[in-house]
Amino acid sequence: MILGIESSCDESALALLDVSKGMLGEWISSQVSLHAEYGGVVPDLASREHLRNFGPLLGELERENDLSQITEIIVTSGPGLAGCLAMGLSVANALSAALRVPVFPANHLRAHAQSVFISLYEENVDAFEERVSHLLPHLSLVVSGGNTILARINKDRSIEILGQTIDDAAGEALDKGAKLLGLGYPGGPKLELIAKTGMPDRYDFPRALLRKANLDFSFSGLKTSLRYLIEKFSDKDLEAKLPDLCASYQEAVVDVLIQKTKWGLKKGGIRSLGLSGGVSNNGILRECFMDLGDREDLPTFLARREHTGDNAGMIAFSRVFEPMDIPNSKVDIVPNAAIDVTF
Repeated sequence: MILGIESSCDESALALLDVSKGMLGEWISSQVSLHAEYGGVVPDLASREHLRNFGPLLGELERENDLSQITEIIVTSGPGLAGCLAMGLSVANALSAALRVPVFPANHLRAHAQSVFISLYEENVDAFEERVSHLLPHLSLVVSGGNTILARINKDRSIEILGQTIDDAAGEALDKGAKLLGLGYPGGPKLELIAKTGMPDRYDFPRALLRKANLDFSFSGLKTSLRYLIEKFSDKDLEAKLPDLCASYQEAVVDVLIQKTKWGLKKGGIRSLGLSGGVSNNGILRECFMDLGDREDLPTFLARREHTGDNAGMIAFSRVFEPMDIPNSKVDIVPNAAIDVTF
């Protein structure tokens, strides 16, 4: 069995994967309520909470499973907050010593991109390698609070960056937009909920970098545009216009993501599409992404909703999707690792 450990930001998570059966269980502790009063993740607090949370999580894991059956551990090494990554690594090293099993490093972003194939793996473990080989090269859109990346997963499982954000990530733009609208933290899901009753074409927000086939993303101007617009409204007007503002703002983000993905297909040879990361939980984005796949007649995969945010299931699965023959003698944290980096 493979034990996955995730602690890159504000989720402490464990997962057990049986290579012959699939995911056996996942355990997670979130810190959202803790950081809500600060309007965002506070790194020092997040690190401290990991220290508190992993003990109870490991207790649950041990009560429900025979830890002696674990044959290897894989832990997020980066990217992420340094203190948080260090907490997860310390847990991995302690368990490694106690169980006498090797520790492998995982790239958090690569794991997000690969997570869209977890369902395919669990459908038929024995046939997975053959089935996935027909889906590569694969065009992956990874969208989260800290990253917006369009990447190509090649047949050899290497990853090539085609485009990425040059300023704010899509999730960051949604959260900051929600904050400007007084919706609190985490704002993206709240903005999505209010947008359901609004008209997405009511306000014409900018779509940056869409004048040419540039695969990079930029969302900082979108946030600025919203700020200038709402400065014109009274509090009463803002409340009345809130659904339309949310719907139009969300539409601008989704439009850019879908258009860039469509342009990414022009690189040629793409056999499938995948959407992952925290923002991939957004219902409108999921619907539009599936529509794109249908129009392009390509198999399209979405990360399970429980795997859109940070989780250990994708970390454990990355060990299957991209195996390493020999564990590193010493696993280190790499806070600024890019998606195309292997450890």
